[in-house]
Amino acid sequence: MKILTTLSLFFLAAMATGLIYKSIPILKTYPLWNLLSGVEWSPFRGEFGFKSFILSSIYVTGLSIAIAVPIALLTALYLTERSRPFMKKIVFPILDILAGIPSVVYGLWGTLIIVPWIADKFGPRFVEYTSGYTLLAGGIVLSVMIIPLLVSLFIELFSTVPQELRDASTSLGATRWQTMRYIILRKTAPGIIAAIILAVSKAFGETLAVLMVCGNMVGIPKSLFDSAYPLPALIANNYGEMLSLPIYESALMFAALILFVIILVFNAMSRIILHRVEKRFKL
Repeated sequence: MKILTTLSLFFLAAMATGLIYKSIPILKTYPLWNLLSGVEWSPFRGEFGFKSFILSSIYVTGLSIAIAVPIALLTALYLTERSRPFMKKIVFPILDILAGIPSVVYGLWGTLIIVPWIADKFGPRFVEYTSGYTLLAGGIVLSVMIIPLLVSLFIELFSTVPQELRDASTSLGATRWQTMRYIILRKTAPGIIAAIILAVSKAFGETLAVLMVCGNMVGIPKSLFDSAYPLPALIANNYGEMLSLPIYESALMFAALILFVIILVFNAMSRIILHRVEKRFKL
């Protein structure tokens, strides 16, 4: 078991080493700060700016989490605390089906339904024109993709809260909502944060669905109705062209390295926050 555990850490180190090795040519050619802060992207003219791709990834992921977490949290609370057994028999299989649908299907759904809705119905209420292939479309599609995961994780968490705690809260005169708020959510707060971390990691690395609905235009999105170009879409779109220019391959490997480092740093920071939350909310 110790050997296998060490082996899993070796895979992570090997992945990081490979990405760093492949990124060395572009790091030797351009200063790191220029790569991270530049916004121009024209590989055949030697311009490699990753700022717009990094911000697009952060914006799309943040928007999807902002949409998905409240919906998933309230859904899970309803299913565990208020719903009847027949409702669970209907909802649970639906969640399993949604979780198993390939991302390309979500992308097609977003292209056929969400994009036209934003372009024709929702967008004109706020801006003069939008193509529909926007940051908002990517956030909505990603949120729908991660809701089944979050609901399943939240239900598992809420089911671990002892019934005695619920009964004690009720005996003191607390309402159902007060019990859910002060007992269930408080008891499971560390687990909720861990579930959100897992959802963020999944959303941040999602490629195909985002590629199909975000527009993939280089530039920093100024609003929800602007196109976005996340890092995974950049790699997927351009990987086939890199053979004609060696530095191009290094640039795409550097994009993968940025994605790797962001997720690694985010998980490390979240673990620190999770440790502090566990101390604060421990009953």
